[in-house]
Amino acid sequence: MLVRQSVPTLLQRASKTGCPRQLKNTSVLLPRNLKACRASWSAATNPSSRVKSPVLRSLKRDSRLQCQDHGFFQARALSTKPLPNTQSRLIRFLYRGFAYLGFFVLSCGTVVAALFIYDATTYKEDPLVNDIPVSEFALNPRRGGPKNLPIAEHFVDDDDTPSKRDQKHKPKLVILGTGWGSVALLKQLNPDDYHVTVVSPSNHFLFTPMLPSATVGTLELRSLAEPVRGIVANVKGHFFKGVAEDVDFSNRLVEVSAKGSDGQDERFYLPYDKLIIGVGSTTNPHGVSGLENCHFLKDLNDARLIRNAVIRNLEASCLPTTTDEERRRLLSFVVSGGGPTGVEFAAELFDMLNEDLCKFFPRILRNEISVHVIQSRGHILNTYDEALSRYAEARFAHDSVDVLTNSRVKEVQKDKILFTQKDDQGNVVTKELPMGFCLWSTGVSQTEFCQRLAKKLEGQNNRHALETDTHLRVIGTPLGDVYAIGDCSTVQNNVSENIMSFLRTVAWEKGHDPEKLSLTYSMWRDVAKRVKQRFPQATDHLKRLDKLFEQYDKDRSGTLDFGELHELLRQIDSKLTSLPATAQRANQQGEYLGRKFSRLARAAEGMRRNEILDGDTDEAVYKAFEYKHLGSLAYIGNAAIFDFNGLNFGGGLLAVYLWRSVYFAQSVSFRTRALLAMDWTKRALFGRDLMNF
Repeated sequence: MLVRQSVPTLLQRASKTGCPRQLKNTSVLLPRNLKACRASWSAATNPSSRVKSPVLRSLKRDSRLQCQDHGFFQARALSTKPLPNTQSRLIRFLYRGFAYLGFFVLSCGTVVAALFIYDATTYKEDPLVNDIPVSEFALNPRRGGPKNLPIAEHFVDDDDTPSKRDQKHKPKLVILGTGWGSVALLKQLNPDDYHVTVVSPSNHFLFTPMLPSATVGTLELRSLAEPVRGIVANVKGHFFKGVAEDVDFSNRLVEVSAKGSDGQDERFYLPYDKLIIGVGSTTNPHGVSGLENCHFLKDLNDARLIRNAVIRNLEASCLPTTTDEERRRLLSFVVSGGGPTGVEFAAELFDMLNEDLCKFFPRILRNEISVHVIQSRGHILNTYDEALSRYAEARFAHDSVDVLTNSRVKEVQKDKILFTQKDDQGNVVTKELPMGFCLWSTGVSQTEFCQRLAKKLEGQNNRHALETDTHLRVIGTPLGDVYAIGDCSTVQNNVSENIMSFLRTVAWEKGHDPEKLSLTYSMWRDVAKRVKQRFPQATDHLKRLDKLFEQYDKDRSGTLDFGELHELLRQIDSKLTSLPATAQRANQQGEYLGRKFSRLARAAEGMRRNEILDGDTDEAVYKAFEYKHLGSLAYIGNAAIFDFNGLNFGGGLLAVYLWRSVYFAQSVSFRTRALLAMDWTKRALFGRDLMNF
C-alpha cells in the first residue's frame, strides 16, 4: 500500500537509494500555487527521465495528488502525450445547436401532449342526471307588493348543494349590475355570510379601459369580457339576466323585468336585506341635438357597431361611383370629447388607418383620411398633469390628428357637425366639419333607473348621480339598507352641515345655546378629528390645524364661535371635489363594501345577543370610505402617458408595453390575460382584421 510522504522523507529515501541527482533534477517542492504546481508536475513527469526507481514513482504520485488537492490537476495531465483536438468550433456549435433544438422540440411536444391529455379529460360521456329537490315556493312564488307581482323569495337552485341549502336562510344581499364595483364586491365577500343575488342585463364583466382597442380590431370583443356566472358561483350566489326597474324601500323589494320565453317582459320582485346599486351611467348629451347620428362607447355592442361603421366607410370609399368629395366625407372621423375614452379611441383609430389600411385598401385612402378631436376645454386630457396634456397634443400633431380645443358641439347632422370656437380676438365663431363618423364621449349622466329613485328620495340634489354618505349609503334611504357604488353614485360633500348638526346636538344635551357656543383650540382639534373620521377626503384640507384656527379666529379671542366655525367648514366644503367616475374608484368602493359586509356579518351575532336592533352599525363596525388615487394612464398612439401622483412621464413603445402590462395585471382572471396576450401577438404577426361581422 502506498503512503503519501513529505518532501524531507522523500529526500532521505533518495539519498539512501543512491539517486540524489535525479531527485535534484525534478526540483521537488510542495506546490502552493498554479505556477509551482505545474512546474512540480512537469518535473515529475518529464519524459526524458527514465529512472525506474520506486522513489521517483512515489514522487510522481505525491506531486499529482498534491496538485489535485489544490484544484489544478486536469485529466489530460494523466497522459504523457496529450490527445489531439479533432473537433472544430463549427462542429461543436452545430452539435450544441441541434442539442438545444432537440430539447426545445421535446419540451414543446410534451406540453402539446399534456394539453391533449387534459382536453380528453374535459369531455363527459355519461349524462349527469340526478334527482334535484326544488322548493314548491320557488316553482309557485307568492304574489304581493304594490303591483301584486310574484315575489322571488326562493330560487330553483337553492337546494342544489348542501352549502346553498344552508345559505338560503342567510341575509339577502341583492347586487344590481356587473361592473367594476359589483365584481370587486363579489370577489371580496365571504361566501358563507350572505344569500347573494346578482341582477344585470349583461351576463359578463367588461374590462372597459381596453374597450377602445376592440373598436378597431386590436383586441377581440370576447377578450374583454369575463363570464359573470363563474364569479357569482365563487360566492355560491344566483344570477338573473334582467333590468332593475324600481325599488320599494318600505317593503324592501326590487322590481325586475326580464325577457321571457316568448320575448315578452316578465316582471317580479326580489326581496332584500341589503341592496347594492351599481348600474353604471349613460353618456351625457349636454343638450346637443342630433345625437342619433353619433356612436357611443359604453359596452361591447357599441364597440361592435363602431367597428362595422368604420369598415363600412372604408369599403364605400373604394367604390368607383364614390366622388372625391364624398370620399373625403366618409373618411372624416370626428371624436367629440377629449377625455381618456375619446383620446384613446382616436389613437387606436389612427394606428389602424396608418398601419393596416395600405396593406389591403387603395393607398389614396390614406391621403384622404382625417381624424378630429373636439374638446371644450383648453387641453385634451384636462384631468391629467398639464405637461402630459401638452405631450399628448404634440403626439397627435405629429400623427396629423386635428385637435380642436375651446370648441363646443352645437349640432350633429347626418353628414356634418356644427361647433362653436373662439377666434384669436375672443369672438365665438360657428364652424362646420364634414364627417362620416362621429363618436360622442363627453362625460356621464344618470340612468333612468337612478333618476326614478332620486325623485322618490329626499336629499338627492345631484343631477348626475345618486348622492351617498361617506359609508356609501344612499341619502334618503333606510340606514344601512341601500348602498350605491361606481359611476351611478357620488359621495356627498357636506362637511359643514354634518358637523354643525352634531355640535348643535352636543350643545343642547349640555344645556347650552348652540349659537353662543365657543370652541377653544383643544376643542377645535377634537372637531377636526371627527371631520377626518367621517369625511376622509377632507384630510388634506385639515393638515395645519393651528393655521386654520388662527385664520378663522377673526376677533383674535382665542376661540371659534359658532359662525366662525361654520365659515371654516363651509370653505372646506367648497374645496372638496367629486370623486372621479373611473373604474379605479368603483373597484375601491366594491372592495370597501366587501370588507365592511364581512365585518358586519361577524358582528351580527353579537348584536343580536345584546339586542342591538337599530343605530348606525356601519359607523360602529367599520370606518368611512376613503378614496386613494393610484394614478392615471392613457394610450395616445404607439405611445402612452402616466400620471402617478406626481410621477409623470410619457414615452413611445416602451411606455406602451408598460401600459399593456398594467392592464394585463388588472385583468380579473387568467382566461382574460391569456386572450389579451394572444390578441396582441396576433396583431403583431397578422395585423388587424379589417372586416365586418
